[in-house]
Amino acid sequence: MYDHIGLRVGSLDASVRFYTAALAPLGFVLCSRDDSGAGFGPSGEPALWLHLNKGPANGGAHVAFRAPDHAAIRKFHSEGLKAGGRDNGGAGPRADYSPTYYAAFLIDPDGNNVEAVCT
Repeated sequence: MYDHIGLRVGSLDASVRFYTAALAPLGFVLCSRDDSGAGFGPSGEPALWLHLNKGPANGGAHVAFRAPDHAAIRKFHSEGLKAGGRDNGGAGPRADYSPTYYAAFLIDPDGNNVEAVCT
């Protein structure tokens, strides 16, 4: 339930590679890219913007993407790992959040906590 989110990234190439792989199972694609940034979302509707940051590293953010089903969440996690993400919680139920909460968590190349979830 957001319009858009912007994240500062240290390596645009590494981040585009990670988000292209991790978000594909959720139905999101690279919509826009230039030398200073990239936008991901449903085709033609970027909502996640990556901005090349040449300054000090940021503190990290948490971004959660809705997934259509458990299989997409499992694929989000596996593809994100292959593309340079770090595990921050494999795909599975999170009963401590709610009885039907199912999610996976990755740390992107810049230290952001990225989640895919369905309830």
